[in-house]
Amino acid sequence: MKLVPVVAVALIGADGRVLMQRRRLSRAHGGLWEFPGGKVEGGESPEQAAVREMAEELAVVIAPAALIPVGFASDPAQPPAPRQPHLILLYLCRQWDGDPQCLDAEAIAWVAPGALQDLTMPPLDYPLAAALVRYCGADLQAAAAPRC
Repeated sequence: MKLVPVVAVALIGADGRVLMQRRRLSRAHGGLWEFPGGKVEGGESPEQAAVREMAEELAVVIAPAALIPVGFASDPAQPPAPRQPHLILLYLCRQWDGDPQCLDAEAIAWVAPGALQDLTMPPLDYPLAAALVRYCGADLQAAAAPRC
C-alpha cells in the first residue's frame, strides 16, 4: 500500500485562536472538525501543497516561509485496510493575506487551542491538536492566549 501524504495548517489569529473547519457531510468523516488542508499532489512539496490548499479551501494567500512545522500523525495500514494509510503533516501559520472564507467545508470557526480536544474530529486530528497545544505551551486553558 502506498502512503498518502496530507498537509494541514493551523492558522493562528491575532487573538490566539485556531481556525478549524467542519468537513462536508458528503465526505468521509463528514461533519467532523479538522485542520484545513489536503493531499499533496504529485510534484508538490508539502509547503507548496499547504499554500495551494489554503487558497482553495479558505481563499487566503500564504507564503511558504510563513509555515512552521509543528507535528505529524499517521495511521498504519491494518490488513485488510479500508483505505491507504495517511501521513498528515501539521504546519502553524500566523501570517496570511485575505480573510478566511468557508469555500470547501460546512463551516469554519475560530477555536481556543485549549478547546481543540473538545471538538469531534477525525482520529488523526487529535494527535495534531495535542502537538499544536504542546508547541504553543503546555499550560493552555480554553480561554487563554497561546504563547505561539
